[in-house]
Amino acid sequence: MPDGNPNMSENSGSERPVIKQLDEAAINRIAAGEVVERPASAVKELVENAIDAGARRIEVSYADGGKTLIRVVDDGCGISGADLPLAMSRHATSKIDGSDLLNIHTFGFRGEALPSLGAVGRLTIKSRPEGEEAFTISTSGGEQSTVKPTALSGGTIVELRDLFYATPARLKFMRTDRAEAGAINDVIKKLAMAEPHVTFILRDVSGGGEGRVVFRADAEIGDLFDAIHARLRRILGAEFAENALLIDAEREGITLTGYAALPTYSRGSSVAQHLFVNGRPVRDKMFIGALRGAYMDFLSRDRHPAAVLFLEVEPTRVDVNVHPAKSEVRFREPAIARGLIVSAIRHALAEAGHRASTTVANATLGAMRPEGGTENPPRIYQMERKPVGSYAPPRTESYATPGFAEGGFDAPSARMEPVVETEETNAADLPLGAARAQVHENYIIAQTATGMVIVDQHAAHERLVYERLKKQMAENGVATQALLIPEIVELSDQDAALILGYSEELARFGLGIEPFGGGNIAVRETPAILGNVDARGMILDILDELADLGDSQTLQSRVEAILSRVACHGSIRSGRRMQAEEMNALLREMEATPHSGQCNHGRPTYVELKLADIERLFGRT
Repeated sequence: MPDGNPNMSENSGSERPVIKQLDEAAINRIAAGEVVERPASAVKELVENAIDAGARRIEVSYADGGKTLIRVVDDGCGISGADLPLAMSRHATSKIDGSDLLNIHTFGFRGEALPSLGAVGRLTIKSRPEGEEAFTISTSGGEQSTVKPTALSGGTIVELRDLFYATPARLKFMRTDRAEAGAINDVIKKLAMAEPHVTFILRDVSGGGEGRVVFRADAEIGDLFDAIHARLRRILGAEFAENALLIDAEREGITLTGYAALPTYSRGSSVAQHLFVNGRPVRDKMFIGALRGAYMDFLSRDRHPAAVLFLEVEPTRVDVNVHPAKSEVRFREPAIARGLIVSAIRHALAEAGHRASTTVANATLGAMRPEGGTENPPRIYQMERKPVGSYAPPRTESYATPGFAEGGFDAPSARMEPVVETEETNAADLPLGAARAQVHENYIIAQTATGMVIVDQHAAHERLVYERLKKQMAENGVATQALLIPEIVELSDQDAALILGYSEELARFGLGIEPFGGGNIAVRETPAILGNVDARGMILDILDELADLGDSQTLQSRVEAILSRVACHGSIRSGRRMQAEEMNALLREMEATPHSGQCNHGRPTYVELKLADIERLFGRT
């Protein structure tokens, strides 16, 4: 080696690195690093094994956030004593035969979970299949014991102690006990959503003893939809169950079921979005993009819909073997799955009509209650309430607005309008009731058979105008403006091919593009409603969405944003006085128009208060 070459390593030649075969313990610890990220990952693997074993009751106990103890007890089919040593070895499983990795019907299939856990912790398995004796086996840091007889009535008990004791460096990356316990709770709740006919019990036994039950979901009864709805009510709360729309659709062999919440029941983050593919909880960018597309007309960018959706598809059409933790999947036909999600949710929202979230009324009542809330004892009045309908004011001219003015009652912001009742306009037969007054020249007060409705006239009419504009656009198409000089946008070959693949869809919204040689594309037409457009900026925005979500709603959202702005300027303004006929016409149109329960930004257009709730406010119950 020449003396003047400083770039040559002094260790080159005979001291070059030597390739070695890793021992079994190191291999298992590496696998554990991929499969078992934290205690919640271990719980997920063990509970999924229990579900695969046909368990109807699964009890999970943990101590110190799962760091010192995780115990899973199930009543599944069990493991025979002869199979226990094989269950603790890598790539040994009863769930597949290895001939077809695309036809997987179970949660587990790699045969890595148990040996990985045994490599980084102290693992013990007790099991007894029906009609056989019970046996136990243990492994600690990869060292396996012999199989021994034990006492067990049936099923399987898997106990994992001192997780990551064999790899202490991993313990430094663990979060607080409380955070790890919260992650375990989330895992159990997700699995419980997909298995409503299975009982799940989660117990914190930190400190010893029986501990305390932190989550319990008993097996639901009834058909699948009723069971799922009841389970979601238990896990996500009554508010979600009351404001969720049933989703049941099918397209080209893919079935979508579940529940999606009304737009007015939205969240500040995506924590309430859950997708299951063949019962497996997954995270998928396509799903996030599809949800955003389905609610694009109804929510602002900083609000997120709530939904629990279950996709059922032939296992050969979805690849679940793309991530060690099996939390990601890859669809063979992602466009079909995405289109099914968008169309099914939009259809459900349209069928909901003018319905708005019940949480709006709850928030209104909460704001009206005096300090102390519902814990204050009910007030007692000397004069009891008369039955509903026992009193009606006489219909005289003095009941109209001029009568109040002549009597010295001058309230320009509270206008009472007489409403003539007929069979066609009987409040009992109208969902949004009959208009009784306009308050502050912006809010319509309507009486229904069971209470009252307060309508934001500007927000409601804005939605109605917007829906009419969208209908006209769908029927007549988006008007385009041809560019005098086509704008050439330089892209990489990959990006150009990607966006040209969506040229037909973009043309539907008025954006005409075509190849211009190499990685260049020519923009020849843009939507006329957008006026002067930065074509290059729009193309780059669309590409960013395609790369991030696998689909783009940028152009459609821009067109519809303009329509929304036009609707805003063309709707009834706040501060305009309306006659009774106008108010009732607005209510009737709301009842006949889909999505009229929320404005273009996801805010409610009306609040409904039940008579019983109003009476409670005044202590009349």
